[in-house]
Amino acid sequence: MSEKTPLRSEIAEEFKWRLEDVFESDEAWLKALENAEELITRGASFKGRLGESGATLLEFMKYDDECTLALYAISGYASQRGDEDTDNPKYQDFQLRVQSYFVRYASALAFVRPEINSIPDEKFNSFFDEEPGLKLYRRALERIRRSREHTLGESEEMIMAAASPLRSAPENAYSLFESADIKFPPAVGSDGAEHELTNSSYGVLIKKPDRELRKSAFTNIYNTYSQFRNTVAALYDAEVKGRIFNASCRKYPSCLEAALFENEVPVSVYKNLIDTVHKNMGYMHKYVSLRKKLMGLDELHMYDLYTSLVPDADKKITFDEAKTTVLEALSVMGKDYTDMLREGFENRWIDVYENVGKRSGAYSAGMRPHPYVLLNHKDTLDCMFTLAHEMGHSIHSYLSMKNQPIVYSDYVIFVAEVASTCNEALLMQHLLSKTEDKKERAYLINYFLEQFRTTLYRQTMFAEFEMLTAEMAERGESLTAESLSTLYRKLNAEYYGDDIVTDPEIAYEWERIPHFYYNFYVFQYATGFSAAIALSTKILKEGKPAVDAYKKFLSGGCSTDPISLLRIAGVDMDSPEPIESALKLFGELIDEMDSLMKD
Repeated sequence: MSEKTPLRSEIAEEFKWRLEDVFESDEAWLKALENAEELITRGASFKGRLGESGATLLEFMKYDDECTLALYAISGYASQRGDEDTDNPKYQDFQLRVQSYFVRYASALAFVRPEINSIPDEKFNSFFDEEPGLKLYRRALERIRRSREHTLGESEEMIMAAASPLRSAPENAYSLFESADIKFPPAVGSDGAEHELTNSSYGVLIKKPDRELRKSAFTNIYNTYSQFRNTVAALYDAEVKGRIFNASCRKYPSCLEAALFENEVPVSVYKNLIDTVHKNMGYMHKYVSLRKKLMGLDELHMYDLYTSLVPDADKKITFDEAKTTVLEALSVMGKDYTDMLREGFENRWIDVYENVGKRSGAYSAGMRPHPYVLLNHKDTLDCMFTLAHEMGHSIHSYLSMKNQPIVYSDYVIFVAEVASTCNEALLMQHLLSKTEDKKERAYLINYFLEQFRTTLYRQTMFAEFEMLTAEMAERGESLTAESLSTLYRKLNAEYYGDDIVTDPEIAYEWERIPHFYYNFYVFQYATGFSAAIALSTKILKEGKPAVDAYKKFLSGGCSTDPISLLRIAGVDMDSPEPIESALKLFGELIDEMDSLMKD
């Protein structure tokens, strides 16, 4: 019988994050929200004045820095308090207040981009001569002016800002459906025992050694989703149409272009990922074939993909042990890096254990005075990798905040997954270097192979699905349950090959992927993984020069575009090379796994 999930009050303080570092109390937060009303009033006072002089524009940019500090703290505190217990009505109210505030804030400052973009080039350039302090903000201002052809007039921008809650409605509705409304029949194991089936527990059950239990979980979850396929298709269709509406209003050639433009990522990077993975699909087919052979199955099914090929090598890893191992693995990054890790471990940056109502999963939030990490640690190898992953995000945020002015202290999503996955790759190489036991090595390689499969291949498949469905809608084709399911099953067949049965239930998996509502987000997991493999290899081979270059990348914030930042670290994501290099390693690991399991 599984242990009862504790209440929040039953968790020891040392295992809870210390949000008092942001606001000492809820009352202090409420006062800060009240004071933030003045930011709206002050911001509105700049209306019609941004083009009058360099001094005024500099004053506004300093005001914008002030807003960044205040509003990140207000929104972050409310969000993280809410994540401690999602059923707590007090913090639900805090989050709703923040949402309401941001709608009013965005509406009041809707004039900013149109005014900055309307300044004539000659006059704009003269501002930097007359006001030297403005030079700090030149890149930020030029990023705004880069979008001139996509910026609307003031009244239209106000409408777009006011309509933002409508744009997020499909995602919000889907989130409630997926997390609260849909219910599944229990999964039944070969011994007849019933297991509670939820979207969260499915990830555990599908890895179990009991094949009947895996099949039952797989069948029950997707047959249930299939009953709601028309509803979910309507939500996804509304999501895609919202993107098309936004792209059309802002004069982008496609919604993919619109999604990537803000982060300065060329569409060629997105398509390069898909093209390169397609050219190297043989590695995935080889892995599937090896899995079928090692499992001794006449037929490999989709519900056989997640279970470990070496299940009896699994072992318990406590949180203290995980911290120690992560510190050892990342010592290659230097004492300054491990000192930051220790600071996070010892000064309550991390909310460690699950409690009733706590948000599932894990994340890092780049707050001030330091980042915060949410975990739901379960004493497993996977959870140790999650710790390394999220602390990678946190150190990235911490270094960017320490080394960049406020305006450039945040980094764009495209580079976000690089630091986290590089930590995971270094941890894996450390664990492999420490063991001579063939079974343990095979277990670790199996875990690494699954990272390649689920992050590089599967996330690319998701990215291709998202791209193709957007193109279908842009051509005027309907995104129905039938067309979406047909496409999704076809992609699974292409990616996994002939040595697996493409079960009919897999056609409905698209219904349970929340990332499809994140506007072309998922491709960055695959590009980030590829970059991280390349960077971790350089760090281990070259030592200090590669570490120093990597730390410059981590400290870069958004001081330049993300492709250039990664080039500083030694990786070019506009070329096939990092992806091909990562996939070559995947192939080598497949061969080693095959050899180990023969002995």
